Amino acid sequence: MTNRFRALPLRSRLALLVATAVAVAVAAAASVCWLVVRSALVDSLDNALSTNRMAPRQVLAFVDPAGQCRKAAPAGPDTDLFRSTIQLLDREGNSCVVLGDESVEVTDADIDVAGGRSESSFHNATASDGSEYRVFTYPIEGYAGAVIVARPLSEVDDTLGNLTLVLALVAGAGVLGAGAAGAWVARAGLRPVDELTGAVEHVARTEDLSVRIPVEGDDEIARLSRSFNAMTAALASSRDLQQQLIADAGHELRTPLTSLRTNVELLARSEETGRALPPDDRRALLASVKAQMTELAALIGDLQELSRPDVGASGKVQVVALHEITQAALDRARLRGPELTFTARLEPWFVRADQAALERALVNVLDNAVKFSPPGAEVEVGLSGGELTVRDHGPGIPPEELPHVFERFWRSPSARALPGSGLGLSIVARTVRQAGGGIALEPAAGGGTRAVIRLPGAAGPPPPIP
Repeated sequence: MTNRFRALPLRSRLALLVATAVAVAVAAAASVCWLVVRSALVDSLDNALSTNRMAPRQVLAFVDPAGQCRKAAPAGPDTDLFRSTIQLLDREGNSCVVLGDESVEVTDADIDVAGGRSESSFHNATASDGSEYRVFTYPIEGYAGAVIVARPLSEVDDTLGNLTLVLALVAGAGVLGAGAAGAWVARAGLRPVDELTGAVEHVARTEDLSVRIPVEGDDEIARLSRSFNAMTAALASSRDLQQQLIADAGHELRTPLTSLRTNVELLARSEETGRALPPDDRRALLASVKAQMTELAALIGDLQELSRPDVGASGKVQVVALHEITQAALDRARLRGPELTFTARLEPWFVRADQAALERALVNVLDNAVKFSPPGAEVEVGLSGGELTVRDHGPGIPPEELPHVFERFWRSPSARALPGSGLGLSIVARTVRQAGGGIALEPAAGGGTRAVIRLPGAAGPPPPIP
């Protein structure tokens, strides 16, 4: 049954749930109403039986001088009594009908009243014709027994039957109305879901990420619509960035590949024609081929670095000593710029990061300082309170170019003649952001450029885990 219910469409399930809830509520209300009315009707019948009890002289009119019962009209007209069945009951349990056509069974409660052991009794009893009666038994002065007055329960049952019919009609109309209302509510409430479903199917069918769903209100459906719009916007932005990266990578790869192909074709043509190139030209071509291959390898390595997942996803985050990583990057930078002077003032600082990625980022920053520093210049490196600074004495970066230095494949016009892919600083910015920090380039006082990297951490290592 549960599986069948789950197999229904959501709209049908909502309508069915609403109809069921209303049906249960209406059934409960109708049952309570029926019970309350029945109790009131029975109480009213009991009150009528008690109020119209017979006077002693009326009872004695049914007894002859020999003490035997006889049927006779009671003294004085009483229409309510004529609607009743009246029996006289002696103390031995013998009864006789003095008014009415049907006799009512005598119960122990009636005998107790006749014997003086109980003052009165209200109960139901079955008549000789099988119908149900409401019985009131009470003693009377001057008669050694009790009087049993009974009226048929059909007076109550007929009213309850009419009430049951009315309640059934009202309940049925209520359930049908609830079902219709549930279907309308489900259709109106699920309209945004239908729009969302249509949008998702459209995106899956056409891969059109420009689809947006109108958002109204601040309910759960509106939140879902906003989340979908944010998701499609993020996917569209990611796809645009991916396409831009592919286009930029293709553009950057085209130049070294063209140069490499030209040089290889010259060498191959020399071999095919048998006309050897002059030794100096051949060495220059081979050096150019080697340089282009090195540039290609560096560009491919940078692209691989950019394609790596976030550090958090790779699970390589750990507490590392930033001062030690900076010192290792400085040692590598000294090998690349032996004609430069490096000064370093490094204070202990521990951060949470991917050690290998962070070291590559610092090497890229120092490589830029080496690349743009004139021979014999000084590169100053400092680390204090989580702030790492690298200052060179090169030509500096024009203010209008500073906003673009961390963009992929962006290269300053003055640096396009120098080796590099234009990806180094974008890799640095990504690595620093993944470590929870920030990076900025700014003009240095007296000329040159100052790179500032700020990483959250502590001056001492964390205590070991017990």
